Amino acid sequence: MMKTAVFVEPGKMVVQELPKAQVKQPTDAVLKIVRACVCGSDLWWYRGISKRQANSPVGHEAIGIVESVGAAVTNVKPGDFVIAPFTHGCGHCAACLAGFDGDCLNKTDDEIVGYQGEYLRFKNADWALVKIPGQPADYTDAQLNDLLTLSDVMATGYHAATSAEVKAGDTVVVMGDGAVGLCGVIAAKLLGATRIIAMSRHADRQALAKEFGATDIIAERGDDAIQKVHELTNGAGADAVLECVGTELSVDTAVKVGRPGAVVGRVGVPQKAEMNTNNLFWKNIGLRGGIASVTTDDRQVLLAAVLKGEIHPGKVFTQRFKLADIQAAYEAMDQRQAIKSLLVISD
Repeated sequence: MMKTAVFVEPGKMVVQELPKAQVKQPTDAVLKIVRACVCGSDLWWYRGISKRQANSPVGHEAIGIVESVGAAVTNVKPGDFVIAPFTHGCGHCAACLAGFDGDCLNKTDDEIVGYQGEYLRFKNADWALVKIPGQPADYTDAQLNDLLTLSDVMATGYHAATSAEVKAGDTVVVMGDGAVGLCGVIAAKLLGATRIIAMSRHADRQALAKEFGATDIIAERGDDAIQKVHELTNGAGADAVLECVGTELSVDTAVKVGRPGAVVGRVGVPQKAEMNTNNLFWKNIGLRGGIASVTTDDRQVLLAAVLKGEIHPGKVFTQRFKLADIQAAYEAMDQRQAIKSLLVISD
């Protein structure tokens, strides 16, 4: 048996004893979780805004130790320390080969697995898991937190920036001051942006955005925010826009703060199916983005950046909890007391 966080109903999380995760497919691995966390996207069903199956395990971000592997898994072995991306790319389909493992075409099955627990059945483990040199004991507490962000939030912020085609010398607007938006600030700086305008109304998030590389803060929203961006850019607008919220207002604002020819990199889970694409046409604005390419970007850029100490995305974890306190971990994020809630599962 294993302890795992379970969603009971909107507003209610519990820890339950469930059957211990097992290898079910040759491409599976079972991980002993070291650290996990709560994601902003988890709040949509926690708040009852989106639907989720009652009494289902939860979570999609973790680092851990490989405990066992299926017969087809040769790239990782028991004892390896790994990042567990939420994307589960197979590594050989058209999407994965093109660098979009978040849209992998080879899903193994539909079992709901929860990363917020003691053990995890990880699918498509051979390619998708990202090996970390050494063992957890080789890293500081802060470094472990940095590594944990590579399972989703840092990779998602980076996907926003690469989707927006951020390049050296750019002026970038970042929509959203949650953990993804803040990681978007890190990504924009990593890619060479010289001016980074963060949209934020909360003092603690503004301070972290500045620490991560934001040069300007705009607290206004809607038309007032658009006006502020144009004032800061001499009426031109931004070269690239990172949309890390997903609401109708945020997407609309993102399109309107870009200069002609700008690209909006969109990673906020869309809250409305429709949008007015005419606004894109009249300014030659590009819109792209979607589910992050976690394994691809971790391997190519982000793991090395963390190991070299070039970026410190783990600072988005502003409160920590034990698994037994899962309800409090969700409440802290729901009530904006925490930017992101860390779950320390094991040593």
